[in-house]
Amino acid sequence: MKKKVDLLPVDLLPTKVDDIHVNINSKQNIKYRFGKAIRRRRRELDLSQEDLAERSELHRTYISSIERGQRNPSLENIEKIAQALRISISDLFAKYSIEEEKETDE
Repeated sequence: MKKKVDLLPVDLLPTKVDDIHVNINSKQNIKYRFGKAIRRRRRELDLSQEDLAERSELHRTYISSIERGQRNPSLENIEKIAQALRISISDLFAKYSIEEEKETDE
């Protein structure tokens, strides 16, 4: 017996390949920007990755991969990292996202 497969209506499909890349790049961009924010805050506090890992009860290689934009941390781990960096999650995103935008504008 064949299984029925629901297909997307043609009007919901991307109209060109670039539409698909925008979504992929957006996901990569947020991970990269978040990682960069973590690194900046960590360096402001003069912490090593090992120090941050210990404070947040995460592994150093996990912290490193987040900072490089290669990991997509869970909300629980984002909270652990923010607490270890003594900053709220919202401030971490707001402060460092603004700095990131300023850098790209220059």
